[in-house]
Amino acid sequence: MSGPRRAARATDPAGGGHSTGSRRSRGTVPSSHGTHPEARADIYTRVTAEIMAALEHGAGEWHAPWFHDGAHAARPTNVASGKRYRGINTVALWVAAMTSGYSDGLWGTYRQWQAAGAQVRKGERSTTVVLWKQIASREETKAEDDGKDDGGRARMVARAFAVFNLAQVDGYERPLTPCLPESERLAHAEAFIANLGIRTVFGGLEAFYRPSVDTVFMPEFAQFRDAASFYGVWLHEHGHASGAKHRLDRDLSGRFGSKAYAAEECCVEILSGLVLADLGIAHHPRPDHAAYIASWLKVMAADPRAIFTAAGKAQQAADWMHAQQPALTPPGAPDEPEDGHPWSPVVVGTV
Repeated sequence: MSGPRRAARATDPAGGGHSTGSRRSRGTVPSSHGTHPEARADIYTRVTAEIMAALEHGAGEWHAPWFHDGAHAARPTNVASGKRYRGINTVALWVAAMTSGYSDGLWGTYRQWQAAGAQVRKGERSTTVVLWKQIASREETKAEDDGKDDGGRARMVARAFAVFNLAQVDGYERPLTPCLPESERLAHAEAFIANLGIRTVFGGLEAFYRPSVDTVFMPEFAQFRDAASFYGVWLHEHGHASGAKHRLDRDLSGRFGSKAYAAEECCVEILSGLVLADLGIAHHPRPDHAAYIASWLKVMAADPRAIFTAAGKAQQAADWMHAQQPALTPPGAPDEPEDGHPWSPVVVGTV
């Protein structure tokens, strides 16, 4: 049996980064990328290329990786901690699962699977998750050793972990997880949206958010093909509302076809996937998804960092929505590394 891949340092300043470039379970992750801009750019380029490839591969059926059927753990989850991955890690693990045909969202490192009584099969390819920690700079550490104060400077350090999906291991039986009936899940979604405190006006044929009156406009429930589609669109428009100046203050000024518009739509589509996965509701592509896919690909081709920023803002918006719920905390925060040290993911696009 091949040995586990060892974690290595990486240096993606956006935080929460994830490389979907897969490698076999034997050997080690390449040595530290260092702090050079070229290394950071390589991380952005590799991750974005993988996501673009997945989008292009599924474009004919209009299934982006954050759409799911509500089965299993739709939000990628760590086998050891039970916590859900966040931000770009979530998107990238969705991509890896979609391209490899994994139906379950349970992931873990080689050692975590061993601790759970399972064994990664020989020759399986791993996926890399990256977590971040703020540490003292070398200058600060040296100053402390010399008894001097360096002014409190700090730097972000990334650590990479190779993870494997449940479909890549033998000897693990997933504990039975009770699933709420659809009626209860939809009632939960209704309450979840109501707790956001954003006005909705029903009627008409289009769904949209109008910033000037801070109101979501929605067609009537009966006009949707099913309840999951209704709540998916309703959450999508509330996603736009979360970006209002008095909330998270995102750029909502873009017109269709513009870079700003595509970035916001990508952010909100990922947000919808995150929240609906948390609520256990199927997330299907919207009918006009083809146009959005084309615009996202255009933006990502021009800027490899765009998907990192969109995923980070989507996670920030999902956290905001969960924070509006009574006595609830955002699920899955923060990511847990394999060795139990308190590494923390950074919200992409806010550093």
